[in-house]
Amino acid sequence: MLSASNQALADYLTSQGSGGNYRYELWSTNDNNHYYLKVWSSEASSSSDAYSTTSSFTSSRDALIYFDCNYAEKSLPECPQ
Repeated sequence: MLSASNQALADYLTSQGSGGNYRYELWSTNDNNHYYLKVWSSEASSSSDAYSTTSSFTSSRDALIYFDCNYAEKSLPECPQ
């Protein structure tokens, strides 16, 4: 006999924001173990496909630092030189 969980697994939106010429959505997996960013040009419509989707991060902090360093062009100590 096979059993299946009634709980659906789905990623969910944890935050959104903008910086530089881009805006982002930060998504988390259902188990909160992985995070990823969807990034759009600030001029793109909200219904358009993402400009870029990052690979998985292990924390929301790491994902947001990545956005700040690579898209918002912030000069943070965590940014690679």
